[in-house]
Amino acid sequence: MAAKHSLPAGPDPDAPAPDPDAAEPSDAAAERAPEPIGRPGAYSKGVARRQEILDRAIEVFRERGADGTSLRRIATAIGVSHAALLHYFDSREQLLVAVYQHAETRRGESSEYRSGVSAALDAMIRAAEVNVEVPGLVQLYSTLVAASLETATGPAKEYFAPRFENLREELEQGLRAEQEAGTVRADVDPGHVAALLIAASDGLQIQWLLEPSIALRSTLETFAVMLAPPA
Repeated sequence: MAAKHSLPAGPDPDAPAPDPDAAEPSDAAAERAPEPIGRPGAYSKGVARRQEILDRAIEVFRERGADGTSLRRIATAIGVSHAALLHYFDSREQLLVAVYQHAETRRGESSEYRSGVSAALDAMIRAAEVNVEVPGLVQLYSTLVAASLETATGPAKEYFAPRFENLREELEQGLRAEQEAGTVRADVDPGHVAALLIAASDGLQIQWLLEPSIALRSTLETFAVMLAPPA
């Protein structure tokens, strides 16, 4: 399970008066939503404001790419005050991790499965394709993964360590189910293949940063040939 990042917040400047009759979110809805990084906002207006900030941050990265600017300069680029940004995020690293998490959430809501490719493999291909559509997103991902290796704790470490573990488990389960269905060869270890798919996707995206002519989709789809059951 991902580590919790939320910290106690002061009064939300956008908060309306509490509604004693307001319904509490269901347990199922809470389980589906990822744990928000930073302060999620105490009321619906604050939650919406936080999402607007993250949506705008993604667009800024799309337009300009990620760079090493301060939290204050990021606030200016997004079009909010430095104080407003600090209301939701304690540091530049925490904001950038939240931006990447938000981009992953949006990505998961906006793609379709392509027939003829293993479902587990297709998920990795779609993720890589969406990443490279946002110029700064692959760079942001690489920067944050590197940051997670430099310290024993911190927003990047707390996000990416469980993320990799969960992703390996999800891919392994999907591959195992496909093996049982006869659509993926049975003589490979699904856990090993899951780790290799992640490594291949990440490595190709880094190569793409250096040489944008790298063909992500067709290169990754080579795994479909390798995973196909023997004729």
